Amino acid sequence: MAEASLHTAGEIEAVRRADGESRSLAASLPRLVLEARRIANNVIHGLHGRRRAGAGESFWQYRRFTSGEPAQNIDWRRSGRDDHLYVREQEWEAAHTVWLWPDRSASMAFASKKSRDSKLERALIVAFALAELLVEGGERVGVPGIMHPTGSRSVVDKMAQAILHDTTARASLPPSFVPSSLSEIVVLSDFWSPMSEVQTTLAGLSSTGAHGTLVQIVDPAEETFPYSGRIDFIEPEGAGTITAGRAETWATDYLARVARHRDEIRDETRRLGWLFSVHNTDRSAAELLLFLHGGMTVNKGGQIGRHA
Repeated sequence: MAEASLHTAGEIEAVRRADGESRSLAASLPRLVLEARRIANNVIHGLHGRRRAGAGESFWQYRRFTSGEPAQNIDWRRSGRDDHLYVREQEWEAAHTVWLWPDRSASMAFASKKSRDSKLERALIVAFALAELLVEGGERVGVPGIMHPTGSRSVVDKMAQAILHDTTARASLPPSFVPSSLSEIVVLSDFWSPMSEVQTTLAGLSSTGAHGTLVQIVDPAEETFPYSGRIDFIEPEGAGTITAGRAETWATDYLARVARHRDEIRDETRRLGWLFSVHNTDRSAAELLLFLHGGMTVNKGGQIGRHA
C-alpha cells in the first residue's frame, strides 16, 4: 500500500470531486495563486536576495585592492579620496535555475476531513509561493517539460498558465531532462510511485551533479490509517477497489510498508546528497515554504516538522 494511495468508499466522492477540480484547473488556479502570493508576501519581509560579489551590473560595495589583482580592477575615483586603493565590486547576478515540480497526478487530488488542502492544492500553492520568493531573490525558475526557466516578476502567472495549458499526461514524477550542475530541483509529490521509478528519476536528475529536495506531501489519513470495520478502498489512479472486512487489522502492515518505502527514498536521497522531507497537509503551507527557501539560502540547513 505504500505504492498506492488507498482511501475509503466514504471518501470516494471527495476524491472524484477533487480529481474533477484538478482536471479543470481554470476554476481553482486563481484561488491557489492568490493564496500563494499571500503566503509569499507574509514571509518575504526580511528576506533578501543572494547579495554576493561577482559578475553583474549593479554596484554592491567597495573593497580594498589586493596585491596581485589586475590593475584595471582599481576604481581610481574612489581610491583618490584617501591613501588606499579600492576595487568596485558588482552584485552577483549569475542566477542559476531552480526547477520546481508539483505532482499533479490523480492521487494528489485526495483530501480527508483533517487536511487544510488537497495534496494537489498544497503542492501548487507552495510551488507558486516558492517561485515568487526565488525570483524576488534574483533566481530563475522553471517547470520541467512545462515552462522554460524565467526570472520574470510575473513568474507565478506564467507558471499557472503553463500548467493550465499543459496537455501532457499528469505524471507523478518529473519528466526526463538534463539540469545543469548548478541547478537545484524541488519535487513536491506524494511519492507513492514504485521505488524503481523514484530511483530512475533521481539518477537522471542528479547525473550532472545538480542538487535537490524531495518533499513527500501526505494527507493525515495516509499517515495514520484511521479506519476500522468493513471498508472499500479505492486506488485513485485506476488500480481498482479493495474491500477490507476488518480494516483495523491492516493498519500495522500498512504503516510498516509506508515506513519501509519512505526509508528507501531517504536512503537514496542521502546517498546522492539530496534532502528528503515529509509534509502533512494539516500543517501550514508557510512552514514548508520557509524550509525550502531556507534550505536554498543557508546551504540547505535545517528541517521542518516531523521527518520520515
